[in-house]
Amino acid sequence: MNIGQAAKRAGVSAKMIRYYESIGLIAPAGRTEAGYRQYAQGDLDALKFIKRARDLGFSLERIQTLLELWQNRSRKSHEVKALALAHIEALDRDIARLVDIRKQLENLARHCHGDDAPACPILDDLARSADTTEK
Repeated sequence: MNIGQAAKRAGVSAKMIRYYESIGLIAPAGRTEAGYRQYAQGDLDALKFIKRARDLGFSLERIQTLLELWQNRSRKSHEVKALALAHIEALDRDIARLVDIRKQLENLARHCHGDDAPACPILDDLARSADTTEK
């Protein structure tokens, strides 16, 4: 199949496929005599694997490791589980940070009158933060 067909079937863009090839995440595709990329079922399976891993929020580095483990039939499942658990811990940290950010914004919005007056505690807070980072 060509790159457009592979992209459609894998649920990714042709641009992403070329990017994955450029960074070595997937092997370069075979080429026709005219130079067009040709993809086999194994390539499509790898692209679907990558898409699912990206959907779960794994970094490209971790996806590379997961791909290597997936392709290694002598792997030990505890290695895969350790990667998943480490990713869960990172997600938990991100969630906690986002919840904190949401609380801060909610507090700022609660103190903003939202009327026609120019005074705005949201902008004041952002400006105050800018002043402390410049010093």
